[in-house]
Amino acid sequence: MDLNVLWFFLLGVLLAGYAILDGFDLGVGILHLGARGDRNRRILMNAIGPHWDGNEVWLITFGGALFAAFPHAYATAFSGFYLPFVLLLFALIARAVALEFRSKRESPAWRSFFDHAFFAGSTLATLLFGVAVGNAMIGIPVGHDREYVGGFFNLLGPFPVLVGLFAVSMFAMHGSIYLYVKTQGELQQRVRAWMWQKYVVFLVLVLATTLYAVLAVPSATQNLGQYPWAWLVVVLNLLAIANIPRAMARGRAFQAFISSCCSIAAFVFLFMLALYPNLIASSLSPDCNLTIFNAASSAKTLGIMAIIAVIGMPLVLTYTAIIYWIFRGKVELGTSSY
Repeated sequence: MDLNVLWFFLLGVLLAGYAILDGFDLGVGILHLGARGDRNRRILMNAIGPHWDGNEVWLITFGGALFAAFPHAYATAFSGFYLPFVLLLFALIARAVALEFRSKRESPAWRSFFDHAFFAGSTLATLLFGVAVGNAMIGIPVGHDREYVGGFFNLLGPFPVLVGLFAVSMFAMHGSIYLYVKTQGELQQRVRAWMWQKYVVFLVLVLATTLYAVLAVPSATQNLGQYPWAWLVVVLNLLAIANIPRAMARGRAFQAFISSCCSIAAFVFLFMLALYPNLIASSLSPDCNLTIFNAASSAKTLGIMAIIAVIGMPLVLTYTAIIYWIFRGKVELGTSSY
């Protein structure tokens, strides 16, 4: 396999890993204010407590891989999305600080402040991720000098905002299913209602986003004609989405969670397929596109990185699996809990 294509594929794997794992973390944050009472909100935080910081490593690794494999695309992205990236950074910091500091004091005002910071940081981060995906699909104004020539509000078009709302709904649903797996008793029954509510909103936004993409975003479907086998992913995605309510109705929460994971992975795959072979599409001229070929590092660099990935990724996957196995089961509050 061509090294440029290999690293485009690996970026997709890292992005899917982040979306699946940190997706339910962000979803729990989006749902956080819906929990009533201090104890229930602590249970929600502790449901992701052992995992949230490890899950965010996937995003850091994605950024590092993009920087090393496709430095020109990395530079253009940061020049174009500088303000959104700063907002994203503050949102992720707000989440982390809220998790670590919320229970340090008994004051209701103190805890309420960090509850709202946790919710706001999670929601804003998810919305920004979705807006970035939407802009990547429709293209951004990048000239021959590989510099972004628009402003912040140019990034807030109808389709990017719609994709941002879709991302919020998807992670909220994903997080609610995860919480149903991890909670019990009265809280679990409340979470069950959330699952159905969030699924309905998710389904509406899936249909709206898909319809908009098919009718108004040519890049969303053009590669499906060139690679007919990719329709299999579309079919599998539909089956995964349909299986979520089926599994929930039968009380098979873990099966619903796996279906949600598969659906997110399929959406990431279809997003990467829509981009290919571009990393950043220019809305000014196709000649200004940054592709996996004209934005890449040298073949030697990509080759060395591939060797490191072959050694490192199995270790990361093994470590992740061990952590989730150790902290399996229902959430219980203890002296070391958040």
